[in-house]
Amino acid sequence: MVAHSGRDVTTAVDVLVVGAGTTGLGLALQAHAHGARVRVVERRPEPFRPSRALILHPRTLEVLRPLGVTDALLELADTAPRVRLRLGSRVVDAGLADLALPDTAYPHLSLVRQTDVETVLAGALADRGVMVERGTELLAARDDGDGARAVLRSRDGVEETRCPFVVGCDGPASAVRAGAAIGWHGRPYAEEVVLADVDLGGTSPGAGAQVFAGRQGLLFLFPLGERAGWRLLATRASAGGAGERFGQPGPAVPQAELQRLLDDAGANARVERLAWSARVPLQCGLARRFRRGRLFLAGDAAHTYSPATGQGMNAGIQDAVNLGWKLGFAARGSGSGPADGFDAEVLLDSYEGERRAAAHRRLVLTHTAFWAEASTNRFPAWLRAVAAPRAAPAVPALLGRRRLLAEAVRVISQLRVNYRRSPLSVEGTPPLRGAPRPGDRLPDATVSVGGRAERLHALLARPGVHLLLQRDAAPPPDTTAGPRVTVLRLSNSPGRGLVAVRPDGHVGFRCGAADPAGLTGWLALVGAAPSPPGRP
Repeated sequence: MVAHSGRDVTTAVDVLVVGAGTTGLGLALQAHAHGARVRVVERRPEPFRPSRALILHPRTLEVLRPLGVTDALLELADTAPRVRLRLGSRVVDAGLADLALPDTAYPHLSLVRQTDVETVLAGALADRGVMVERGTELLAARDDGDGARAVLRSRDGVEETRCPFVVGCDGPASAVRAGAAIGWHGRPYAEEVVLADVDLGGTSPGAGAQVFAGRQGLLFLFPLGERAGWRLLATRASAGGAGERFGQPGPAVPQAELQRLLDDAGANARVERLAWSARVPLQCGLARRFRRGRLFLAGDAAHTYSPATGQGMNAGIQDAVNLGWKLGFAARGSGSGPADGFDAEVLLDSYEGERRAAAHRRLVLTHTAFWAEASTNRFPAWLRAVAAPRAAPAVPALLGRRRLLAEAVRVISQLRVNYRRSPLSVEGTPPLRGAPRPGDRLPDATVSVGGRAERLHALLARPGVHLLLQRDAAPPPDTTAGPRVTVLRLSNSPGRGLVAVRPDGHVGFRCGAADPAGLTGWLALVGAAPSPPGRP
């Protein structure tokens, strides 16, 4: 740890979150909702602008719903986006709303600026009394065995603080990852992204998003510019440069160069005003670990992708929601000790086991998609410039097969992600047949509780663990009752079984009949068991 001459402070917080992007804000919200005292620091004095991400996936909206922010996000989003895909001289229109996804409340892709997502999440934190400390930089962090130490610098000076957990949500050049001495496995792409906010002549924002496929790569136009009417995103061969910061906006791109990109893509548009531009060098990478002791990594600090399939913001938020409830339960304990069956290390280790495996699968997905989308090698360039226009007449028929398109969205948005191999995924005795397996995402469905038909995810839209009882199931033992556990009896589901749902919407435990010992053991395993008398 660096030497410092400032004051030594022990702050009354459980989780220090480093970085106030969507990952850090989402993690702070989830940890706070599950009992943790949180502090959020951000080295930038102002929010980072312009933002880069523009898409929220269905699964991301699902995991944010219990935190009470989805309605505000949807008010700012285009939830019925249309895309005009230009393949040579052919044009294909596609809608990305009302997909064949009956098991989610959000059967669509949502176009929304990252800046708007951050504003909503930061506002929700402020409503809970947690303010982002901007202009506060992490100088060093280390695991202390039973806690973590961090050195912070702000305009008030340098302080050293100690708390149970520090989470690095501070991007690809993570200071927390450096402090934890966690290695990084990755490589740069030969292609880069060009971003710009422009006003265009010859095209109207009312036309919706547009995609142009050409030999040099793809060019996107989104009617979501922050400083002008349009956001332009194009891929091209990397210009290179010393000291590049991957994933971070670099030098500006001249207006004439942007116009040339539009012309080469076949866009009948002219740049009338350039408000902002940058070239962004890219890499794909994965941290060798997501945890070292009391130091954790999430979002871009743990993994980086190409922009293909829109994973960055979504993957980071889903990391945050997975880790946040575990930190909350671990920080507050459950008033439990080893005799109660609660081992915080098992709970905390499950984060890396669950999310690193998911991140590795996304790397394969995004790398393949980006190769087809942006590689300037001969074969992918031929696919975009020659094969795709020839196949264009068949595209409407493919897009018309709603189930095929819906399955693609399931994969992209992580609706298919499961944690079946996690130690938190437990099958009771006897097993419950015909229900999602432990580790699977719980699908949405119409259920009846107290005689009223309601959507299941709406009933679960609050923090904590949920126990879902079938119609004839025995009530859970009194020892499971507590502020972290909600019990619902589904009167339209015949049987005597039970399903326990984690705070992130994945099934943790199920049994086909009363298994009090199994249920009690699982609640203790995840830290949701009630406190013994006389303990907080």
